[in-house]
Amino acid sequence: MTRTPVRTWLRAALLVLFIALAPSFAGAEQPASSGTVSWIYDGDTLKIDGIGKVRLLGIDTPEKDDSPRDRYLQQQGVSSTTLRRIAKATLKFNISEVKGKKVCLQFDDERQDRYGRTLAYVYLPNGSLLNRLLIEKGYAVVYRRFDFKLKDDFLRAEAESRRQRHGLWH
Repeated sequence: MTRTPVRTWLRAALLVLFIALAPSFAGAEQPASSGTVSWIYDGDTLKIDGIGKVRLLGIDTPEKDDSPRDRYLQQQGVSSTTLRRIAKATLKFNISEVKGKKVCLQFDDERQDRYGRTLAYVYLPNGSLLNRLLIEKGYAVVYRRFDFKLKDDFLRAEAESRRQRHGLWH
């Protein structure tokens, strides 16, 4: 059977399409992205131009106001007063350290949370990882509810922050 030029072209086009899409089907890591931080919502949520609302992956920071989410940290011996103080300090830190700066985002297996926010590890211009930095300063705890690639590293950083009595642990 002789192949027609259209049939040959169609097979070639399908092969190219398959090769282009294969990494996404194989569960390959999401590529990095970057943008400028234009707004700080709170300690663990930023607005990044060209991307939108970004939730810092793998961490949780205290809320500005009393919240049912305080329960875990209160069980760890952190007072409500300390939680509100750390929430303000974290917001202030993020404004001074990342607002207006170009950051690089790396993604894990889950790209969005249930609220439609982009989940990302956020790298500062100097190469440090903001998510981990907030844990080291005692401004954040590891988000234990879901697994993520850097969870073990973040747990070690949190244990060290507690040991050195930084932020929440002071």
